[in-house]
Amino acid sequence: MEKACEGRLILKTIHTGQHYDENMSKVFFDQLGMRKPDYMLSGGGGNHGEQTGRMMIEIERIVLDENPDAVMVYGDTNSTLAGALVASKLQIPVAHIESGLRSYNREMPEEINRVLTDHISVWLFTPGLQAVENLKKEGIEKGVYEIGDVMKDLVTYVLEKSMFVKPEIEETYVYVTLHRPYNVDKKERLEEVLQNLNQLDLKVVFAIHPRTRINAQNFGINLSDFSNIVFIEPQPYFQNLGYIYYAEALITDSGGMQKEAYWMKKRCITVRKETEWLETLRGGANQLIYADLAGLKDCLKANIDEWDEQLYGDGNSCHKIVEILAKNFE
Repeated sequence: MEKACEGRLILKTIHTGQHYDENMSKVFFDQLGMRKPDYMLSGGGGNHGEQTGRMMIEIERIVLDENPDAVMVYGDTNSTLAGALVASKLQIPVAHIESGLRSYNREMPEEINRVLTDHISVWLFTPGLQAVENLKKEGIEKGVYEIGDVMKDLVTYVLEKSMFVKPEIEETYVYVTLHRPYNVDKKERLEEVLQNLNQLDLKVVFAIHPRTRINAQNFGINLSDFSNIVFIEPQPYFQNLGYIYYAEALITDSGGMQKEAYWMKKRCITVRKETEWLETLRGGANQLIYADLAGLKDCLKANIDEWDEQLYGDGNSCHKIVEILAKNFE
């Protein structure tokens, strides 16, 4: 977004600290040649309400000082909602990037964040037609623009420049990332997940979330008992893309990684009952599985009928967003 704004819009960025890792952030900003955020907050930690409230207090101070013409928020995190609420209360128009997504699972905090943000936004930038239809169902039609996905802009750039990092593993493997509470916060479920991954015919590389590792320890689950699984630390952005790119398949409960796998033409198996990225399910490139994890083996063998090269845009979403906003202010 920063590069697209050059010469058109003045962009001031706030890093709320909700998902902050010093090494990961340094690699990300340095390798892409991006300037550091203008404001770095300490929004990490705490329950959802505490975290959102603390971020709102800090964001409001910055917004009052900067007095921007608009506030742009991305995605569906607590940071997204905090920024949107602050702007709305101060009567500053909100631009929501990645608008209109719906899983229709209100147990997900992300679902609440995205719905509330959409309903207080002036500009709603959607990644695809399904998101446009979702908004129509809620009576939102004004200010809706289908521009594609800004994540595709970034992945396209990284692939063109070969910036992803090749993992040091010789075997054919399946890459795994799982972090959602319904998969890792109960002993029986976590054991079921690990047992079924361990029984796959291919080696499994599991980038294990710190909370999952702590849960396993508290549950008395010995990770070394799962001999077919290589447990690694969560990976920085470029390394993570490399693990997806060189994998036989991805098994995840992440939202964004479903798309990244699709754009790199890698089979994805999503361990959830639903997905907000419905278009990735077409043609069999992405499959949902939840109740019967024994079906993972069959999912890895299922046919993929087609890949849509234009799924979620053409890799120029940021420029489209800037063009729309710049014309409005001109």
